[in-house]
Amino acid sequence: MSKLDLSNMTILEIVNKYPATKDVFIANGFEAFKDEKKLQSIGKILKLSSAVKQKGYDLNTYINLLKEKIEDSSYNADVSLKEKEHFEKSDIEIVGLLPCPVRVPLLEGFDNFIEDYKEKTGLKINYKLEAASVGANWIEKNLSNIEDESQLPDIFISAGFETFFDKKAIGRFKDKGIFKDITDMKLNDDFKDAQVIDPNGDYAIISVVPAVFMANLEELGDLPVPRTWADLLKPEYEQKVSLPVGDFDLFNALLVNIYNEHGEEGVIKMARSLLKSMHPSQMVKNAKKAQAEKPAITIMPYFFTRMMQGVKTMEIVWPEDGAIISPIFMLIKAAKADILKPIADYLSSKEVGEVLSHKGLFPSLNAEVKNPLPEKAPMKWIGWDFINNNDIGEVIRKTNEIFESYAEKELV
Repeated sequence: MSKLDLSNMTILEIVNKYPATKDVFIANGFEAFKDEKKLQSIGKILKLSSAVKQKGYDLNTYINLLKEKIEDSSYNADVSLKEKEHFEKSDIEIVGLLPCPVRVPLLEGFDNFIEDYKEKTGLKINYKLEAASVGANWIEKNLSNIEDESQLPDIFISAGFETFFDKKAIGRFKDKGIFKDITDMKLNDDFKDAQVIDPNGDYAIISVVPAVFMANLEELGDLPVPRTWADLLKPEYEQKVSLPVGDFDLFNALLVNIYNEHGEEGVIKMARSLLKSMHPSQMVKNAKKAQAEKPAITIMPYFFTRMMQGVKTMEIVWPEDGAIISPIFMLIKAAKADILKPIADYLSSKEVGEVLSHKGLFPSLNAEVKNPLPEKAPMKWIGWDFINNNDIGEVIRKTNEIFESYAEKELV
C-alpha cells in the first residue's frame, strides 16, 4: 500500500477504486463531491495532485490521509474475523480506542506481537481495539454497566479523562488498587517539565494528543496572533475562535485545563470566544473556504496541522505556556501483572511510540522516540493533584454545561 501512487489518478478514479475515500474528500476540502453529479463530472477530469494544489494543502499529507482510509477499510474485515476468533474464552482481555490516523499500523504490529506471544506462552488473548471515532458511544455501551473488577478488561487503552476518572465509570475502581503501571519506560525529555507520570503508580500514559492554535492571518487583521491560552480569553477574540467540540476527548481536556487555571469565568470566556464548533477535519476543510464567518483562530490537534503546511495565510502556533494535552492512558490489572508485563512493555515500546509519534504526531513518552516537535514545545498537563483532589467526571459535566449555556447565548 505504501507504493500506491494516487497523485496522478483523478478523484473519480480513486473513489471508484476505493469507495471509502469519498468520505475523506468530503471531510477535507471537497464537500462538493457529496453531489454525485459533480463527482462524476468534475472528479472525472480533476487529478488529485491538481486538486490538492488548488486548495493549498500538502500533497503527501493528503495522500497519507487517503491511504490510511484505504488501509483501514480493507483491514477492518480481517480484524473483525480475528477478533471473532479471539472472543472465545480467553486468558487475557484487551480493549480500547486507538487514534484513527494510526489504528491500522498499530494493529498490524500488535497482531504480529500477539501471535508470537501466544506461541511462547500458550495463552489465549481476546482483544477489541476500535477507532477513536466511535468515541463515547462505544465506551458507554461496553464499560458503563461494569459492576465489579472481574468484569474489567485486563488492559484498557484510550485517550481522555472521563472514562478513567469518572466515578460513574472506570474511575470508581481507581482507589481500590486494581490498576498498576508495570511499564519500565524511561520518560522522554519532551515531558521532563510536565510531570505527567502518575505518582501513585496506578495509570500508565504512553502518548498524548496536543492541542495547538492555527491563526488565519487574513481574518485576524490588526489583531495580534495569540500566543497563550490566556490570550484566547481576551475580549478581542470573542466569536473569533473555532473549537474542536466534535473531538470530545480533546475538548474536555481543554475545558478542564481552562477551569483549573481560570475557574468558571475562564470557561465562560472560552464559550464567548466560540465562533464555530467543528470536528478537526472540518476545521481543515473550512480553513481555506470562502465564507462570511471564518474563524480567525482554530484550536486543533497537532496532527491536523500537517494539512496546512505551506499555506502562507495560516500560522501554526504552539502555545508558549504549553499545548494542552489529552493523555492516551493504558490501564493494566495489577492482579495479572506477571502475564501482562510483556504486553504492557510492547504497548509502551519504542516501536509503538514511533507509530504514534511519527505517523500521528501524538508525542510518545518513551525516551527512545524522537518526537517530531518544534524546538520549543512545552506541554500543559492538568496535574495529578487536580485529578486526585477532584471528581473529574463531575468537573467535565459542570464545565460542559457552563460552556454550552454561554456559547448558545453568544451564537443566537
